[in-house]
Amino acid sequence: MDPYNSGALAVQDRVGVRDRAAHAARSIRDGVPTIAAAFLGQQPMLVIGAADGAGRVWSSLLTGEPGFVRATGPHTISVAAALPEGTAAGTPVGTIALDPRTRRRMRLNGIARPSRRGFVVEADQVFSNCPKYLQKRDLYAPDLTTPAGAERRGGALTPDQERFVRAADTFFVATVAPDGADASHRGGNPGFVRVDSPTELSWPDYPGNAMFLTLGNLEGDDRAGLLFLDWSTGTTLRLTGVAHTQYGPDGRRTRFRIAQAVETPSASPLRWSAPVYSPANPPLTQDPLTQDPS
Repeated sequence: MDPYNSGALAVQDRVGVRDRAAHAARSIRDGVPTIAAAFLGQQPMLVIGAADGAGRVWSSLLTGEPGFVRATGPHTISVAAALPEGTAAGTPVGTIALDPRTRRRMRLNGIARPSRRGFVVEADQVFSNCPKYLQKRDLYAPDLTTPAGAERRGGALTPDQERFVRAADTFFVATVAPDGADASHRGGNPGFVRVDSPTELSWPDYPGNAMFLTLGNLEGDDRAGLLFLDWSTGTTLRLTGVAHTQYGPDGRRTRFRIAQAVETPSASPLRWSAPVYSPANPPLTQDPLTQDPS
């Protein structure tokens, strides 16, 4: 069975990487290898992407003591956390475990179902990615005394949230398709995400593993959810909306239109160091924090 849906295949053909993608497909499994199970058991955070009951797609952060995510069988992981609000049992989800300490990441897609610990994911796609565009960070002691603040909801970015996005070197993106959901990582030097208006963002699509799972999903379903994280304070900014990709002679650019923004101060107890940027990050052509969004 081909691990790629029709959207991913269409993008691979358009970009001319079908052979590379076929080679990369050999790394996609329907179960959890031993090395992947060991990696998951060491992680203090997991990003999950899914659609809520209203059809909006969100990317959300879950955290816990290492071991809160663990493999419980050859095709199942268990997560000691609640599903994000609005995510129903039986919903397709995409997850990504990203470890800035080692610059490693693993993606696992499947179906979420409730359990006594929280929920389980019955996996149908499991694979690792290269460390490209992944910033290295050290993990400090968690802040267990500062509770999460009240959510701030809106239909557009505030000026402070615009600065938050412009300063980001990492974010996560969730997408969906008839065959499931996917959660992925995007990274670059601060400023690689551009704020074109309070309701519109865009970013370059840097060369990667040639799978084009995210862009492939967007070919058939433009719903998407973004997650930005302040690594030093644990504040999260979650955005839901729609996205599309523009193709041009200078490369690809994804454009995202915000339908709703949710900022949660101190949502995560994890505290991380300043980054050591990936040597793969392409240089920016202008000052990222004073860029002209026009």
